[in-house]
Amino acid sequence: MRQTLALHPDSRCAAVTRIEVEATRPHPDHLVLRYTVTGEIADLRLPQPGESTRADELWRHTCFEAFLRPPSGDAYCEFNFAPSTQWAAYGFSGYRSGMRVADEVGAPFIEVRSGADFYVLQASLDLGRLAHLQNDAVWRLGLSAVIEEERGALSYWALQHPPGRADFHHSDCFALELASA
Repeated sequence: MRQTLALHPDSRCAAVTRIEVEATRPHPDHLVLRYTVTGEIADLRLPQPGESTRADELWRHTCFEAFLRPPSGDAYCEFNFAPSTQWAAYGFSGYRSGMRVADEVGAPFIEVRSGADFYVLQASLDLGRLAHLQNDAVWRLGLSAVIEEERGALSYWALQHPPGRADFHHSDCFALELASA
């Protein structure tokens, strides 16, 4: 299911014209996310891919994100994917509370490719060990991106934005329902 991310009303980004995300569940406990950025890719700050390791604070630079929760309850997970292929996974017990590293999530498989006017990052996740997610249930997703331009400006993109400042954790952002394969 392909979705278009919206630029936050308080953000500006001259380099990017569009960000689309395709989210699929090829197996009940797997999630594949394909982020496609269209625009002047040379004007973005995109580190070269390296070793795929877990890292914190990836959102401070270009980062593609997914927030995932079951159809009921307050608990959710946050996933961050950087162009460097570094990644992070966190669990929350409620809105911005009870944050912990989600050690039960293994390293995603991250692929990147780009051209003059496109950039693609695809992340494949095995979520079978996340106890609060039921494989046969519909999952609620929040899809988002932080884009850093070469001159250092950050812009914030999401399926939906709540009123006020950009806040990808807000319940309004969990705008996509994704059924089991």
